[in-house]
Amino acid sequence: MGLIILLVVGGLIGWVASMIMRDNTGIFLNIVIGVVGAMLAGFLLTPLIGGVPITSGVISLPSILLSLLGAIVLLAIVNLVRRGAVR
Repeated sequence: MGLIILLVVGGLIGWVASMIMRDNTGIFLNIVIGVVGAMLAGFLLTPLIGGVPITSGVISLPSILLSLLGAIVLLAIVNLVRRGAVR
């Protein structure tokens, strides 16, 4: 059940990140960006500032905001590599 919740929340986070970055991605890429962004934030940002990553199953406002930040950073890196500039 935790995997399904992670996929749904990751899809929503990826969708919001793609709306913020004005990137037109499909639903599958939104899920991938949201989940990988959540993992990126969980491994890199959470130990620095504290809290619980969303990948552990705890869904709270700080964990969602950190996952959104991780997804935005991931989209910026992808745009930089793919297009040569961040939108």
